[in-house]
Amino acid sequence: MVALNKTKAKKEIEFLCTECGNTTPKWAGKCPFCGAWSSLKERVVENILDGGRASRGLGGPVHKVIPLKEVATEETRRLSTANTEFDRVLGGGLAPGSLVLIGGDPGIGKSTLVLSTLATMTAAGVRSLYVSGEESAVQVKLRSERLNVAGSDMLLLCETSLEKILQQAAEIKPQVLVIDSIQTVYKENLSGTPGCATQLRECTLDLMVFAKNTGCITILIGHVTKDGQIAGPRILEHMVDTVVYFEGDRNHQYRLIRTIKNRFGATDEIGVFEMTSHGLSPVENPSRVFLQENVPPTPGSVVCCTMEGTRAMLFETQALVSQTTFAVPQRVAAGIDPKRLTIILALLEKFGGVIVGASDVFVSIAGGLKVSDTSSDLALALAVASNHLAIPLGRQSIVIGELGLSGEVRSVSLLEQRLKEARRLGMTEAVVPAGGRLPENSSGMKIVQVHTLSEAVNWLVDKK
Repeated sequence: MVALNKTKAKKEIEFLCTECGNTTPKWAGKCPFCGAWSSLKERVVENILDGGRASRGLGGPVHKVIPLKEVATEETRRLSTANTEFDRVLGGGLAPGSLVLIGGDPGIGKSTLVLSTLATMTAAGVRSLYVSGEESAVQVKLRSERLNVAGSDMLLLCETSLEKILQQAAEIKPQVLVIDSIQTVYKENLSGTPGCATQLRECTLDLMVFAKNTGCITILIGHVTKDGQIAGPRILEHMVDTVVYFEGDRNHQYRLIRTIKNRFGATDEIGVFEMTSHGLSPVENPSRVFLQENVPPTPGSVVCCTMEGTRAMLFETQALVSQTTFAVPQRVAAGIDPKRLTIILALLEKFGGVIVGASDVFVSIAGGLKVSDTSSDLALALAVASNHLAIPLGRQSIVIGELGLSGEVRSVSLLEQRLKEARRLGMTEAVVPAGGRLPENSSGMKIVQVHTLSEAVNWLVDKK
């Protein structure tokens, strides 16, 4: 009995910085995070037996080791959000007991999407709880009126204390719980301001345990830093099941949602939304969004196609080449990797005979789309050449191909599917890599196969 009492008296000690709120297991005269002197204060974290893992529900029964082939699997029935684009990004809907983290720039539409989604799910009979830590009940009500969901039976709680939130959630037993935002929630038994590394880590851990034990779908909305990353320790993204990012400029009409981590599905799908006066509306045909119709052909504009998961999306690559007024010519890229642009310009000069070394070059993807697919290399090169040579390319022409460092045009994946989407949208001519797999029925579309960048530039010059 004495030995047991000694064990219960054992404490875990850490040192908290009063300036930045980070913790370290060892004392030092200078905080290793913010550099403040004499700011580390000793504190007792928890009793290892009474207040540690058992208090979170982590001290459960010991599981036995079994062969992998004997593990019984059950098909998880997902909960639809009644939003086709959101379901696509999540891999078919929300999985029970999942912990989802949504990040994005301020004002881009995170709370708008979640609030309208919850209202739709509540109307379908799903019990949901929206916890607002940043806005009052009146502010949430005003937003719901703008979204035309003010009459929803969705439950609302304005609270920042995690203990009180979990107490209410345990009584209500919602199927979906939303925390807006995780940076405003805090634990009362922990020192440090809400949003510090310790509070974020501990609050997320408790919410994860609650979601797994109850099967409640928990959605966290997170702030982002200047670099576009979710604020807080990187472990925050490792603890959750799904990480969803908003892309695009909040001043633009369209928003993109991309999943960078998903334990319940693929991470290569994106969702496209349109910001309207009544919130975010899903866009069923994104290709028409990024293509401007009824516009005469202009030099420097080329249509290309990228694959986002199982979806083929057409977009417009634009380039501007002008005489420089600076000692060093400018190279500006929007939606494209600037380093990739530098390589393509070098290939144009060496293999295409297009000299732009003394000119400013500006390139962008229309509509605020960000493209990392290398199949847009040839389209970008021809867009620069088209503007430099003042040769417009027809609006019904599409260019697809990856460029190698030897000036060759390399094949791309799923070329057949890309061309099918292009033909569906009225494209009549396509420049593609030689040797690629073409659609069985390509009637109505002229297909030009090129081996090198030089052949593609010569094809463009023949258009003049």
